[in-house]
Amino acid sequence: MCGIVGAVAQRDVAEILVEGLKRLEYRGYDSAGVAIVDSASNLTRIRRLGKVQELADTVDSAHVVGGTGIAHTRWATHGEPSEINAHPHVSGDISVVHNGIIENHEQLRDTLTERGYQFVSQTDTEVIAHLVEWELRSAPSLLVAVQSAVKQLEGAYGTVVMDRNDPSRLVVARSGSPIVIGFGVGENFLASDQLALLNVTRRFMYLEEGDVAEVTRRDVTVFNSLGEHVERKITESKLEHDAADKGNYRHYMQKEVFEQPTALINTMEGRITADSVITDAIGVKAAYILAKTEHIQIVACGTSYNAGMIARYWFEAIAGISCDVEIASEFRYRKFVTRPNSLLITLSQSGETADTLAALRLAKEKGYMAAMTICNVAGSSLVRESDFAFMTRAGVEVGVASTKAFTTQLISLLMLVTALGKERGTIDKVREQEIVSAMHALPNQIEQALSFEKEIEALAEDFADKHHTLFLGRGEFYPVAMEASLKLKEISYIHAEAYAAGELKHGPLALIDADMPVVVVAPSNDLLEKLKSNIEEVRARGGLLYVFADEEAGFEADDTMKIITMPHVSDITAPIYYTVPMQLLSYYVALIKGTDVDQPRNLAKSVTVE
Repeated sequence: MCGIVGAVAQRDVAEILVEGLKRLEYRGYDSAGVAIVDSASNLTRIRRLGKVQELADTVDSAHVVGGTGIAHTRWATHGEPSEINAHPHVSGDISVVHNGIIENHEQLRDTLTERGYQFVSQTDTEVIAHLVEWELRSAPSLLVAVQSAVKQLEGAYGTVVMDRNDPSRLVVARSGSPIVIGFGVGENFLASDQLALLNVTRRFMYLEEGDVAEVTRRDVTVFNSLGEHVERKITESKLEHDAADKGNYRHYMQKEVFEQPTALINTMEGRITADSVITDAIGVKAAYILAKTEHIQIVACGTSYNAGMIARYWFEAIAGISCDVEIASEFRYRKFVTRPNSLLITLSQSGETADTLAALRLAKEKGYMAAMTICNVAGSSLVRESDFAFMTRAGVEVGVASTKAFTTQLISLLMLVTALGKERGTIDKVREQEIVSAMHALPNQIEQALSFEKEIEALAEDFADKHHTLFLGRGEFYPVAMEASLKLKEISYIHAEAYAAGELKHGPLALIDADMPVVVVAPSNDLLEKLKSNIEEVRARGGLLYVFADEEAGFEADDTMKIITMPHVSDITAPIYYTVPMQLLSYYVALIKGTDVDQPRNLAKSVTVE
């Protein structure tokens, strides 16, 4: 959520800043703004409520010039979405943009008010601008002023500060909210995500926790939380600069749904052979750690939590090891007991999810044997701070509603489950070959699932006037139903719930009527007959059923039940397979409802605040 872009250059940077913001629109925002200083120390600040394009049009018509500037897309936390609450915020000659939450902003606001500062916004960010302005009155440089100011901040922040009287530099600080610095030739840049800068550079440095950096056209100087000068590694990005283009697709989400066969191939490449999983591909220390592991603790949020819930069935049924899954925002705030030889696994698309990152840091203090992350973004905080990382290689995912990040997390988890069972001796060679064979077949099977697009698009018409939907599944397909429910409410704004089908009689049957669509995930497995009984419970109460069923399941359509017949797939990979038609259903329902598919209201792609 929120996005930051900054530049120090000899050329005019307005176009670079605005283009960077456009590339960060996927993160979610409600307003946008820029502040640019020219060589004569003239400051131009423009802020707009709404889309970045509105800001772009205004900047273009104003013919803004200047070689140093900062820009921001805001997702409201403190203060309503409005132009006055939009970033950058200004105090005297100081301009500031900020991602995160300053938890002690009220105390700082009181102190700064006593010092004579007048607040014009409702934001926590404005305290940073005033605080730096105050410190600069006695500090020898902007760098020192920012270093003094951030010592007084409590909470999470990625913040960039600009002084109109010194347009030769920007100062940036990072604590809990990611910042990357991009290196050019005679110019340097910074952003909250390297995607914003791929049109101007491919050389990046990631700041660590507590770092403060001074960025000029020719130099980047980094200091750690102790004020010591430090060197941070510069890496070369291999991301394609046009990875976030929609191409011929109507929406990013649609594109990303159809990228899943390729994404799954990329995730598995070099990690499985024709008949086995390569344990060393999981991590240098993976074989040693997995052999000692006696328990798995998964911590995640949102879609990643649903992936963990599916994996729990795999860890226990396939690898024969106990597994707990917990929402990160709950895990970090309860007293828990760490089991002996327990491996912590964090799941995150961005690697910057605030609650998950906090849970990782807490777990390090609680005696976990090791911490592993399954993540899509190299260089992210979770990747850097975990003992070892397994990259999903999903590629850039722009749509707020996660699709390919989810399925690549699942295939990654299945590889991990197989490696764990192999190292602990609970999976023999025959079983490993069976699992790997199912994984190899999956991309082509997903291609087949995508061929149901037109049928699912027609089915979506039935949801046009609905306000509620119920999703049902049993066993590992209950969390598949959870993910389907999450997708529908995220992008169509239809209230949706998921239930383990066996729980219907314990309350949810009271909701069933002709206005409540009930979507059922029905593979042909050991629980099929139980599921059929649950379906009859719905039919007996006048419910309208939509059943995504294995061709071998033996369902027949009638006036109360529509059947979408799916080809038979392996029980092992079926949870991944059945996720795809659920994604398509949500997508086409959202199209019919006319919602913003890629940037649904009130949501953000990367949740970097608590």
